[in-house]
Amino acid sequence: MGEVSTIAIDGPAAAGKTTLALRLASRLDYLYFDTGVMYRAVTLAALEREIDLNDEEIMAQVARQISINVVPPTVDDGRPCTVYLDGRDVTWAIREPQIDANVSLPSTYAEVRSEMTRQQRRIAERGRVVMVGRDIGTVVLPEADLKIYLDASAEARAVRRLRDYQDNGQDASYNDILASMHARDRLDSQRDVAPLKPADDAVIIDCTTLTVEEVLDRVMQLIDQQEMDAQ
Repeated sequence: MGEVSTIAIDGPAAAGKTTLALRLASRLDYLYFDTGVMYRAVTLAALEREIDLNDEEIMAQVARQISINVVPPTVDDGRPCTVYLDGRDVTWAIREPQIDANVSLPSTYAEVRSEMTRQQRRIAERGRVVMVGRDIGTVVLPEADLKIYLDASAEARAVRRLRDYQDNGQDASYNDILASMHARDRLDSQRDVAPLKPADDAVIIDCTTLTVEEVLDRVMQLIDQQEMDAQ
């Protein structure tokens, strides 16, 4: 039987990748793996070492020196996975505001991305993983069994992001969020390293008018059909 063991989910910000990946991983009993945790772990390691995040060469050295592992949740505290940095559980440490404020820059460095890609592939080789990001199907796992590119209009994504902010009690402006969304899309799609784009063989799902359940059902149908075809 041809099991769909590695699933890549890419797409722009606020398209619903995380929600889909979490639901899919839960349904399949697979590892949920948001590759963004890798860059958060590198940032944490650099800050703990008091490294200048603007020094790309030293940041690349840090990335090569550390070992990051991602496994299913080891503690029942709401975490979607457990993240280890050199054997230490940093699942919540990488979610601190200081990491939020500094993670963007290290993730733009080519050599840091290259090293993180190597470590992401090592984890994916174990199989039974749903990996989510912006360059999974094109760069990290070009041989993934199934590639999904989840898309939605910038307007729909801005509404979702606004709702998230409101749910968390944060003040936000729809127009500001929409402008930020357009800027992020341009940055992601035009960057020199691993630009955001669908893989040639990705299934593109426009979820502008779809519910989470509808998207999940569509992906499950794709998995079932692919596994039937492989028998």
